[in-house]
Amino acid sequence: MQSTALALMACENVREPWKYPLVPVYDLIAFCDLGMEPPWVMDQVEFIRVACQEAGIRFEILRSPLYEDYMRDFGRRRVVSIPFWTVDEAGKKGKMMRNCTMDYKIGLIQKYVRWELLGYSKGQRTRPEDIKAHEMHIGFSTEEKRRCSENPHRMFINRFPLVEMGLERKDNYAYIKDVWGLETKASACTFCPFHRNYFFADLKQNHTGQYQDLVEFDEMLEREQPNTKIRSKLYISRSRKRIADLTQEECLDPECFDYKGTQIWNGF
Repeated sequence: MQSTALALMACENVREPWKYPLVPVYDLIAFCDLGMEPPWVMDQVEFIRVACQEAGIRFEILRSPLYEDYMRDFGRRRVVSIPFWTVDEAGKKGKMMRNCTMDYKIGLIQKYVRWELLGYSKGQRTRPEDIKAHEMHIGFSTEEKRRCSENPHRMFINRFPLVEMGLERKDNYAYIKDVWGLETKASACTFCPFHRNYFFADLKQNHTGQYQDLVEFDEMLEREQPNTKIRSKLYISRSRKRIADLTQEECLDPECFDYKGTQIWNGF
């Protein structure tokens, strides 16, 4: 939702320069396809692709095999840390670290820019003129301000225009709906632990195939252990139950915001 807003603001700036001063006309807008997104996400991606094409902005879909890597490697070799909810052998509750965004989104875009746009080869020393010379704008809204951090890569500087503009998720929804006529929801893998249980119930009711894939993924977490020293049980649901075992009562927890007097589910 937030990244969609940034992309569409950039498209508007092509027609009306500096309408959104903190949002440039981007050299590249990239979407990382993690292989297991909710069905509405690709509809939003296609909307952005068409808008960028009409505005003359380069748009790329980068294949990022997070789901594929987990299904192949979990329990066999090292996998990136996803912030699954945990319970250890003593019953203590916790949460895994989140490294998936950096490794499978930000890192992938940085490699694409370095190799495909700037023509570097693997292992090539960074040219002096490229050191901290390239801005990466990330679609975090003000609720996610705690996630804003400096980019450790030598070439890139992170910017967070929506945070600087003071825009919350609901503001981005209203902008996209009012200006572009598109209803949007959040983009996150179906196995993202930050989903509420309501998301899993919605998937079960409306997208049976993806729900079955999610249950299979969840059963893998029950059956295997990550190839680390961690021996805790891992859960996608914050209730620390298997997805298939969630009750109807446990799924009455959607994240919503107000839009012109109507409660809108944000997709989580």
